[in-house]
Formats: sequence, structure tokens, C-alpha cells
Amino acid sequence: MKRLIILLAAVLPALCSCNDWLDGVTQTSRVTDATVWQNESSVDSYVNSFYVLLHDYGQFGTAQFGGSLTESLTDTFKYGSVTLGNRAGHSNNYVTNPNAISPDGCLYSIWATGKAYGDIRKLNQFLALQKTYSTFSEEKNVLWEAQVRFFRAFVYFQLARRHGGVILYDTLPDASGRDRSSAEETWQFIADDLDFAARNLPAAYDAADKGRVTQGAAWALKSRAMLYAERWQDAYDAAEQVINSHRYGLVADYAEAWKGGNRESILEFAYDAVNGPNHDFDSHYVPLCDGWENGGRGTPTQEMVECYETADGATVDWTPWHAGMTTVTPPYASLEPRFHATVIYRGCVWKGRTMDCSEDGDNGTYIPWREQATVYGKTVTGYFLRKLLDENHTDIKNVRSNQTWVEIRYAEVLLNKAEAAWHLPGHFADAQEALDQVRSRVSLPPKDLVGDEWFKAYRNERKVELAYEGHLFWDMRRWKLAHTDYNGYRVHGFKINGLSNSYTYVDCDGTDRWFDSKLYVLPVPSEELKNNPSGIRQYDEWL
Repeated sequence: MKRLIILLAAVLPALCSCNDWLDGVTQTSRVTDATVWQNESSVDSYVNSFYVLLHDYGQFGTAQFGGSLTESLTDTFKYGSVTLGNRAGHSNNYVTNPNAISPDGCLYSIWATGKAYGDIRKLNQFLALQKTYSTFSEEKNVLWEAQVRFFRAFVYFQLARRHGGVILYDTLPDASGRDRSSAEETWQFIADDLDFAARNLPAAYDAADKGRVTQGAAWALKSRAMLYAERWQDAYDAAEQVINSHRYGLVADYAEAWKGGNRESILEFAYDAVNGPNHDFDSHYVPLCDGWENGGRGTPTQEMVECYETADGATVDWTPWHAGMTTVTPPYASLEPRFHATVIYRGCVWKGRTMDCSEDGDNGTYIPWREQATVYGKTVTGYFLRKLLDENHTDIKNVRSNQTWVEIRYAEVLLNKAEAAWHLPGHFADAQEALDQVRSRVSLPPKDLVGDEWFKAYRNERKVELAYEGHLFWDMRRWKLAHTDYNGYRVHGFKINGLSNSYTYVDCDGTDRWFDSKLYVLPVPSEELKNNPSGIRQYDEWL
């Protein structure tokens, strides 16, 4: 992947600077730059330009929520800043004041920003130019088309999970515009693109092209997308295609599962700290003791910590720590491995330091919510994020981050299969087996449950296994649970006094959080309603 992305970084600026039409709204016959299609390497570079979408819509990019983690719209993550801003107060405002979201004011709407349809326009431009200019072999053309249609499905998936039915373009838009399609038509469009990609992408590449999307990536993305569509058989079948390829598997150590370059990674985007592309994820989330004063912006909550079982699969009774102040140390040491790989807590070791996470602590400092406008590397919950950060990155101030973003990994495919199988008559044993595979990696026993109780356990397993990888908020929306589970609640943490070894359960919100059921479908932006000559309809929820 590294070679591929470095090539993208080197070629893409020149490609964009001499092809301004890539960003144009109106496509005209002025596009005569057929030189791109005169040699294979130029077309390969053109296709490479779409791989950056994996960064844009990933946790290290900004497309999903302006750079904020959507987990901050759930009970698992808290941004500590009172001041509005990305990776700051915007998410706090959204969860306590859902009326702040409007057709023209939703930071996790990629339609309103123009991002998604700009990307789709560029992808369709490639396909249009390919038909006009390409004289290469059918084999080459199909391989390029399969990659581009994969990314078109990837972007349409981002739209569909926000809106349901959206405007579908399989060609460049014309002056007449289009109305939005139904949700069923939209999911079918995504499925068709992914089926084409799966039929025409290779199972693997040679070393020179390692990192390009594969057949397995297409099937894996389809297994994810079809859960949202509630097409259980399609989701199950797609997951089975990945599993039966025998090209992927769970790595032994969960702490390595999301780092890329291993058997568990199905689709990833690599970075280069020196030459680029790179990112700044660490700088936003490291504690102050890492030598950077602008980190710690968002931190895990006590609600997230309480989702973890003990190492032998028992449920922890946290009520003794909810009563107020106690000098009993929380049972962190007894929790299962995924907790230790995900959360920085008092007593753990981070970059060679034993963390304190207490009031006036040198290695992690607690600060009460609302005590100051910005946290400046301190924590309002008593925890810091560990997962996705690079523990070997020691010069946050001067060196950007380069850890790989893994968009899809094998554990998710197993969980996708488990959920789809639970919905299919006669497939409960498959659901159990897939879930148990994920649990057995961290030596947890099988879940001996059935029916709704099993599915409740599955949801928690998915929450824990995929923590902070960008799934939970969208899962809660598609399960239609957000308007119940995320209504009238607050998130909590611990105020820790290091001298007295006391833990005080604290409210980290100060006001209740809410989720309005109309937010299951985000609105059509006002600009689209105004300028689309087809007379596009607003969603019923927003009339």
C-alpha cells in the first residue's frame, strides 16, 4: 500500500492542476485532455487519485464529521471542549440540542457539504472519459472500471446510511437534474457496483500493486452495506465469500488487529510521515504528558469502560463506583484484553510511563467538565484514548502521524455474518459460530444465549470489538435504537485523587443528551431543493 499511496501523492497534484474539470460542476466538450489516456501509467495514476477517499471517510480524515469521531454522538466518547468547533464543542451541542441539526447545518451530512456528490462526479467523469478515449485492452479497462465502481459504491454507501434513498448518477449529470431514488433502489445501485467489482477485481496483486482494492474488499464492503439495507441473505453471502476465500483471518493479538499490513486487514490506506500523505490523528488525542498541549480533545467514557467483561467472561458490577466517592480501585486489571488495548487508564503503562489520570497528575491530568473552555491535553473522564494512536510516535509537536487506517478488517466481516445469520431462519448456529470466533481471539467463552438476549450480547460485542473504528453511531441508527437508548442520558467518568486513591463518579455533561427520531434520515440540503430543476422532494421526516 505504501508504494501505491506515495505514487498518488506524487502524481495527483500535477493531475489536478492540469485537469481543472475534475472539480467542475458542469462537464463540457472542453475536456479534450486525452493525453491521460495515452499510456497505462497515467491512467493508473488517475485511478490512484480515488484511493484517497479511504482516508477522507476514515477516522483519520475529515469527511465523516469534520474530523470529530462520530462516537462522540454516542455514550462512548466525550469531547472536553465547551467551545464550538470540530473535535470540540460541536458534538456536545448536537447530543444535547438535536434541534441544532437542520438541512443546512449538519456537520455529518456529506450531501450538504458537497463532498459526496463532488466525489461521485469525479468517479463518473473517469468512466465517461474511459469510454471516449481508452484504446487499451478489455482486461485493463475492466480492471480500472472495477476499482472506480468500487469507490462509487463506497461513496454512495456513505450517503445511503445517512439518507436512505438519494439521487443516483451512473453517468455525468445533465442540466435537468434528477429526483431522489428510493432506499431500495439506492441499495441495489450499491450492490450492483460491488458485484461488478467483485467479479472483475483480482483476489490479490503482485508486490508492485499491493494495496489496491481486491475482490475480497468488494465482498467485505457488500457484507457491511447489506446490513444497512436489511438484505440479510446478501450480507450473509458476501461475508461467506470473504471467509471462504481463506485469504484473511484474525491475528492473534487484538492490539495489532487494526494496524494494517497483516492477515486481518482487508482494505487499508497507508501513510508516510515524511513524504506524505500523512495525518494528525495523534496530535488531537494524546495526553499532555506526551509533550503536546493540544491533545486529549476527546476521551473514552465510563459507559464505554463498563461494556467490557472480565478476562474470563464475567460481567462487572460497577454500582459500588456509582455511589459517589470510593477508595476502592476499579477492576481494570481484571478486564479482558480489548479494554487494555483501547483505553488509557490509571495504572496502565503508556509510552514507558505509568499513567495517573488524576487531579494534578503528571502522567495524565483530570480536569472537570466546563472548568475551562479547552482541555489542553487533560481529560474530563479520567481516561484517554489508546486505540488507533501510535505508541511509537514520540515527537507529536514536530512530526505528523503515519499509522495505517484499516477501513475493513476480518473481525467485522465475521460480525456482519453473525448479524445476518441471526436474522435468517435456520442459521442461528452460524451466528453463534461467527461471534464465538471473534470472542475466542481474546480467550472469552461463547455466549450461551438465544433470541433477543443473544442479539443484545452481539450488539455489545460489536461495540467492544470495533470500538472507535467509526461504526457505533451508524449501527445505532440502523438498528433504530438511538431514539430510545440515546434519550435522557448523560456520560460519566472518574475524578481521581491520587493522594487519597479516591475515585469519584462524575457527570461529564451537566445536561441530558437527546436523539430525535427524525435524525434517522438526514434532510436534503436547501440548496439542492432550490437548484434541482427536477423538483426533488424533501424527506417526509423534514417536511
